[in-house]
Amino acid sequence: MLSISNLSYFIGGRALYENANLHIKPKDKIGLVGQNGTGKSTLLRIINGDYQATTGEVQKAKDCTIGFLNQDLLSYQSDDSILNVALAAFKETLALQGEIDEVLHKMETDHSEEIINRLAFLQDRFEANEGYTIKAKAEEVLEGIGFKTGDLEKPLRTFSGGWRMRVMLAKLLLEKPSLLMLDEPTNHLDLPSIQWVENYLKNYEGAVIVVSHDQTFLDNCISSTVEVANQTLTLYPGNYSFYKEEKKLRMELQQNAYENQQQMIKQTERFIERFRAKATKSNQVQSRIKALDRLDRVNEVVNDEAFVNFKFKFSQKSGRDVVVLDHVSKSYGDLTILKNTSARIERGDKIALIGANGKGKSTLLRIIDGSEKIEGNRTEGYNVIKAFFAQHQLEALTLDNEILQEMNQAGSSKTDSELRGVLGCFLFSNEEVYKKIKVLSGGEKSRVALAKTLISEANFLLLDEPTNHLDFQSVNILIQALQQYEGTFVTVSHDRHFIKGVANKIWYIEDQQIKEYPGTYEEYEFWRSQQQQNSVKEEVVKSPPKEKPIPTKSEVELNQAKKDLKRLERDLEESERKMEKLEAQQGKLEEELADPNLYADDQKAQEVQEHYQKVKTELGQITETWEKLVDEISALQEVLA
Repeated sequence: MLSISNLSYFIGGRALYENANLHIKPKDKIGLVGQNGTGKSTLLRIINGDYQATTGEVQKAKDCTIGFLNQDLLSYQSDDSILNVALAAFKETLALQGEIDEVLHKMETDHSEEIINRLAFLQDRFEANEGYTIKAKAEEVLEGIGFKTGDLEKPLRTFSGGWRMRVMLAKLLLEKPSLLMLDEPTNHLDLPSIQWVENYLKNYEGAVIVVSHDQTFLDNCISSTVEVANQTLTLYPGNYSFYKEEKKLRMELQQNAYENQQQMIKQTERFIERFRAKATKSNQVQSRIKALDRLDRVNEVVNDEAFVNFKFKFSQKSGRDVVVLDHVSKSYGDLTILKNTSARIERGDKIALIGANGKGKSTLLRIIDGSEKIEGNRTEGYNVIKAFFAQHQLEALTLDNEILQEMNQAGSSKTDSELRGVLGCFLFSNEEVYKKIKVLSGGEKSRVALAKTLISEANFLLLDEPTNHLDFQSVNILIQALQQYEGTFVTVSHDRHFIKGVANKIWYIEDQQIKEYPGTYEEYEFWRSQQQQNSVKEEVVKSPPKEKPIPTKSEVELNQAKKDLKRLERDLEESERKMEKLEAQQGKLEEELADPNLYADDQKAQEVQEHYQKVKTELGQITETWEKLVDEISALQEVLA
């Protein structure tokens, strides 16, 4: 479908790519990975035609269409509703609708056979393009990535950049290009939306290339991984976890080959030095010199994984209770975030606060911090020393400071040597510690702000989306640092790989209450999936009196399931009767529309056409209801089996 051959691309005198090759086949699901600055986003722009390769070529099939989601789309503005912006994906279908409207208008005065045939032709094409379902499809995708039904008619320009990016993602998914290229698609998505996109991409009919620092997202939606490193592209036939294991194996083989070759080179060089002056050995010496010159040298493996090993110092430990929330409520006008809820954070808790955007996670973090006004009581424990990391703290960094100077201002008692050691753990080595804050990238600023937070000697950390702007290596550094941290922390994050690595408790907000799962994220996921599979909620069964036994929990569920099954079967029969009636009406109307005499009366033709469309829409809706009922009945029958 698309082929990259001998690609080279230079920025100034630096080669991002040199003789790189890649072949993309239909239905490939590719994750593009590599360190920041290696050229992942640049490759997508070369494929898209935004940048021209220095040498080499990108060839694509004639029928190959490309859709590209990139961060530039954050600035896109429009007065159209987000639903209409998304519907723009169906250009051809919308154009057909416009033509149909024009033809119907002309038919008010023009009754020729030619225009009647034209209308029939356009309607056939419109139906073939599934024109009657495009609005429903757009609504499904927009709601899948987090929009509420009431938001769909709001103008695009009233939304923030992150939400506008979601609209552009929806439009792109609806366009269904042959090759879908997504540059950091999860940056502006909450966890439920990320999971929805994962499922969508799994079943996507075309090819996909994704650049993402979300390791779990990559694992769940790609089937092959392409690493960008050393100016080339290396294919690994598996997801991100496979890539990590396979790369480790390849590195071991390469290192063994390097060490064996180095040993052979040393032996050869010793032979040359020993016998260089002997005439009887001159032929052998020259042969070995030529062999060394021709030797294809194996490069030594450079391990790009960083390992953190520094100790956190506390001037004092906190008491057992760190923060206690008692009957807390919080509202913004008519919007209630929390209502009469209580929670307790104890020393040693590593809490991940998860859930959809708009549920109040960041608000709850500020309540825990004590910086948000509430109704109810917040009690801070004994000897608690807090440190709060949030994205706005990147803006609080002093731009004219050098990195080391900024770290010195964090208020720790560490020496410059100790601070350099900490910065080394966060990938700032040697002279890099003297870089000005103002020249750093977003990810580098995040690393500095995180390092400042972690050396503050606080025994209680509050971390709001700490993995934003961080690459794989930096996220792994943060995981290792928090695994070594002996204090208490609460973090808000949508990065499941990060949460799995650090949390021993999961918090989420549901029904305006703080809910807790006392275990790891993987355990929480399993528990949550089990909860969703149970269609009947658990009930507390009281001890039954002897004379009138109360059914057991399983009997209650069984009886309820039987009642639900009967009700659904009645609804199904009613739906089938309506379907038969509507199908009969549709058949009669189709016969009328096929009769040329109908179009002698413009008004009647218009009425029949409108009646037909109404019946067809109703039939589609009742068919959808019927399908849902069938699924629900099947699920209940399995429960009762």
